Amino acid sequence: MQRAGSVVSLLVLALAWTLQAVPVLHEPLNLTQENFDLGRFMGKWYEVAVVSSCPHYMRRKSADPVILALDLQHVASEGNFTMTATSFRNGTCKKTSTDYALTNTPGRFFHHVARFGADVDSFVVHTNYDEYAMMLLQGTEKPSGNETITVKLYSRTWNVTAAVLDDFKILVREHGMTGDAIIMNQNKDKS
Repeated sequence: MQRAGSVVSLLVLALAWTLQAVPVLHEPLNLTQENFDLGRFMGKWYEVAVVSSCPHYMRRKSADPVILALDLQHVASEGNFTMTATSFRNGTCKKTSTDYALTNTPGRFFHHVARFGADVDSFVVHTNYDEYAMMLLQGTEKPSGNETITVKLYSRTWNVTAAVLDDFKILVREHGMTGDAIIMNQNKDKS
Protein backbone atom coordinates (compact mmCIF):
# COMPACT_ATOMS: atom_id res chain seq x y z
CA MET A 1 0.00 0.00 0.00
CA GLN A 2 2.85 2.36 0.86
CA ARG A 3 4.52 1.60 -2.50
CA ALA A 4 1.28 2.44 -4.40
CA GLY A 5 1.09 5.75 -2.52
CA SER A 6 4.68 6.55 -3.48
CA VAL A 7 4.02 5.77 -7.14
CA VAL A 8 0.93 8.00 -7.15
CA SER A 9 2.91 10.80 -5.47
CA LEU A 10 5.65 10.53 -8.09
CA LEU A 11 3.10 10.61 -10.90
CA VAL A 12 1.44 13.71 -9.46
CA LEU A 13 4.82 15.44 -9.09
CA ALA A 14 5.80 14.48 -12.64
CA LEU A 15 2.52 15.80 -14.00
CA ALA A 16 2.88 19.06 -12.06
CA TRP A 17 6.45 19.48 -13.34
CA THR A 18 5.34 18.80 -16.91
CA LEU A 19 2.54 21.35 -16.70
CA GLN A 20 4.96 23.98 -15.41
CA ALA A 21 7.58 23.20 -18.06
CA VAL A 22 5.25 23.34 -21.09
CA PRO A 23 3.96 26.82 -21.93
CA VAL A 24 0.24 27.10 -22.43
CA LEU A 25 -0.49 28.92 -25.68
CA HIS A 26 -3.83 30.62 -26.08
CA GLU A 27 -5.43 33.28 -28.19
CA PRO A 28 -5.64 36.72 -26.60
CA LEU A 29 -9.02 37.32 -25.06
CA ASN A 30 -10.79 40.19 -26.78
CA LEU A 31 -14.01 41.07 -25.15
CA THR A 32 -16.76 42.29 -27.38
CA GLN A 33 -19.59 44.60 -26.43
CA GLU A 34 -21.78 42.89 -23.84
CA ASN A 35 -25.18 41.88 -25.25
CA PHE A 36 -24.12 43.01 -28.70
CA ASP A 37 -27.05 43.83 -31.00
CA LEU A 38 -26.14 43.50 -34.70
CA GLY A 39 -29.31 45.25 -35.86
CA ARG A 40 -28.56 48.36 -33.80
CA PHE A 41 -24.95 48.35 -35.04
CA MET A 42 -25.95 48.45 -38.72
CA GLY A 43 -26.44 51.73 -40.57
CA LYS A 44 -24.38 54.84 -41.16
CA TRP A 45 -21.06 55.46 -39.35
CA TYR A 46 -18.06 57.70 -39.88
CA GLU A 47 -14.49 56.52 -39.28
CA VAL A 48 -13.13 59.49 -37.31
CA ALA A 49 -9.91 58.11 -35.78
CA VAL A 50 -7.48 55.23 -36.37
CA VAL A 51 -4.19 53.86 -35.15
CA SER A 52 -2.34 50.72 -36.20
CA SER A 53 0.80 48.73 -35.48
CA CYS A 54 1.24 48.43 -39.28
CA PRO A 55 3.70 51.11 -40.48
CA HIS A 56 2.46 50.90 -44.10
CA TYR A 57 -1.15 51.52 -43.03
CA MET A 58 -0.12 54.44 -40.80
CA ARG A 59 1.93 56.08 -43.60
CA ARG A 60 -0.99 55.75 -46.03
CA LYS A 61 -3.57 57.09 -43.54
CA SER A 62 -1.40 59.99 -42.33
CA ALA A 63 -0.76 61.10 -45.93
CA ASP A 64 -4.50 61.63 -46.45
CA PRO A 65 -6.47 61.45 -43.16
CA VAL A 66 -9.95 61.73 -44.63
CA ILE A 67 -13.12 60.75 -42.78
CA LEU A 68 -14.71 57.68 -44.33
CA ALA A 69 -18.49 57.40 -44.49
CA LEU A 70 -19.43 53.79 -43.71
CA ASP A 71 -22.72 52.11 -44.53
CA LEU A 72 -23.28 48.72 -42.88
CA GLN A 73 -26.05 46.56 -44.34
CA HIS A 74 -27.13 43.09 -43.18
CA VAL A 75 -29.55 40.72 -44.88
CA ALA A 76 -31.15 38.71 -42.07
CA SER A 77 -31.09 35.44 -44.03
CA GLU A 78 -27.34 35.66 -44.68
CA GLY A 79 -24.39 35.04 -42.37
CA ASN A 80 -22.62 38.24 -43.27
CA PHE A 81 -22.95 41.98 -43.68
CA THR A 82 -21.51 44.43 -46.17
CA MET A 83 -19.61 47.59 -45.27
CA THR A 84 -19.50 50.18 -48.02
CA ALA A 85 -16.86 52.84 -47.39
CA THR A 86 -17.17 56.16 -49.18
CA SER A 87 -14.51 58.85 -49.22
CA PHE A 88 -14.62 62.27 -50.79
CA ARG A 89 -11.33 63.65 -52.07
CA ASN A 90 -11.01 66.71 -54.28
CA GLY A 91 -14.67 66.52 -55.23
CA THR A 92 -14.37 62.86 -56.24
CA CYS A 93 -16.35 60.09 -54.58
CA LYS A 94 -14.67 56.70 -54.11
CA LYS A 95 -16.57 53.63 -52.86
CA THR A 96 -15.31 50.23 -51.75
CA SER A 97 -17.27 47.32 -50.30
CA THR A 98 -16.16 44.61 -47.90
CA ASP A 99 -18.12 41.52 -46.89
CA TYR A 100 -17.78 40.60 -43.22
CA ALA A 101 -18.65 37.07 -42.12
CA LEU A 102 -20.52 36.79 -38.84
CA THR A 103 -18.98 34.47 -36.23
CA ASN A 104 -20.44 32.54 -33.31
CA THR A 105 -19.36 35.40 -31.04
CA PRO A 106 -21.75 38.39 -31.21
CA GLY A 107 -19.75 41.51 -32.04
CA ARG A 108 -16.92 39.58 -33.72
CA PHE A 109 -16.58 39.50 -37.51
CA PHE A 110 -14.14 38.11 -40.06
CA HIS A 111 -12.99 39.21 -43.50
CA HIS A 112 -10.12 38.55 -45.87
CA VAL A 113 -8.08 41.28 -47.58
CA ALA A 114 -6.92 39.70 -50.84
CA ARG A 115 -4.58 42.59 -51.69
CA PHE A 116 -2.38 41.77 -48.68
CA GLY A 117 -3.34 38.11 -48.26
CA ALA A 118 -4.53 38.99 -44.75
CA ASP A 119 -7.17 37.41 -42.54
CA VAL A 120 -8.76 39.97 -40.22
CA ASP A 121 -10.83 39.47 -37.07
CA SER A 122 -12.82 42.55 -36.07
CA PHE A 123 -14.26 43.11 -32.60
CA VAL A 124 -16.81 45.72 -31.51
CA VAL A 125 -15.17 46.45 -28.16
CA HIS A 126 -17.42 49.30 -27.00
CA THR A 127 -20.48 50.97 -28.47
CA ASN A 128 -23.59 52.78 -27.36
CA TYR A 129 -25.01 52.32 -30.91
CA ASP A 130 -26.30 55.91 -31.14
CA GLU A 131 -23.04 57.82 -30.77
CA TYR A 132 -19.83 55.79 -31.13
CA ALA A 133 -18.24 52.38 -31.68
CA MET A 134 -14.68 51.35 -30.85
CA MET A 135 -13.31 48.61 -33.08
CA LEU A 136 -10.30 46.33 -32.67
CA LEU A 137 -8.99 44.63 -35.80
CA GLN A 138 -6.41 41.84 -35.60
CA GLY A 139 -4.87 40.93 -38.92
CA THR A 140 -2.52 38.14 -39.97
CA GLU A 141 -0.82 38.27 -43.36
CA LYS A 142 -0.34 34.99 -45.20
CA PRO A 143 2.18 33.40 -45.68
CA SER A 144 4.51 35.72 -43.70
CA GLY A 145 2.48 35.43 -40.50
CA ASN A 146 2.94 39.16 -39.79
CA GLU A 147 0.35 40.27 -37.26
CA THR A 148 -1.06 43.75 -36.89
CA ILE A 149 -3.48 45.47 -34.57
CA THR A 150 -5.63 48.36 -35.69
CA VAL A 151 -7.98 50.32 -33.45
CA LYS A 152 -10.72 52.43 -35.05
CA LEU A 153 -13.23 54.91 -33.68
CA TYR A 154 -16.56 55.18 -35.48
CA SER A 155 -19.14 57.88 -34.87
CA ARG A 156 -22.71 58.42 -36.06
CA THR A 157 -21.71 62.06 -36.69
CA TRP A 158 -18.54 63.76 -37.94
CA ASN A 159 -17.32 64.32 -34.36
CA VAL A 160 -17.05 62.59 -30.98
CA THR A 161 -17.10 64.00 -27.47
CA ALA A 162 -13.89 64.51 -25.51
CA ALA A 163 -14.98 61.72 -23.10
CA VAL A 164 -15.35 59.21 -25.96
CA LEU A 165 -11.96 60.24 -27.36
CA ASP A 166 -10.38 59.76 -23.91
CA ASP A 167 -11.89 56.24 -23.68
CA PHE A 168 -10.57 55.51 -27.18
CA LYS A 169 -7.06 56.57 -26.11
CA ILE A 170 -7.27 54.18 -23.15
CA LEU A 171 -8.22 51.31 -25.51
CA VAL A 172 -5.30 52.23 -27.77
CA ARG A 173 -2.85 52.14 -24.83
CA GLU A 174 -4.25 48.77 -23.70
CA HIS A 175 -3.15 47.40 -27.08
CA GLY A 176 0.40 48.71 -26.90
CA MET A 177 0.12 51.92 -28.91
CA THR A 178 0.26 55.55 -27.84
CA GLY A 179 -2.37 58.23 -28.04
CA ASP A 180 0.13 60.41 -29.91
CA ALA A 181 0.04 57.96 -32.82
CA ILE A 182 -3.74 58.29 -33.31
CA ILE A 183 -4.72 59.78 -36.65
CA MET A 184 -7.78 62.02 -36.40
CA ASN A 185 -9.49 61.91 -39.78
CA GLN A 186 -10.64 65.18 -41.31
CA ASN A 187 -13.66 66.23 -43.34
CA LYS A 188 -12.02 67.13 -46.66
CA ASP A 189 -15.24 67.41 -48.66
CA LYS A 190 -15.54 71.08 -49.55
CA SER A 191 -18.97 70.76 -51.16
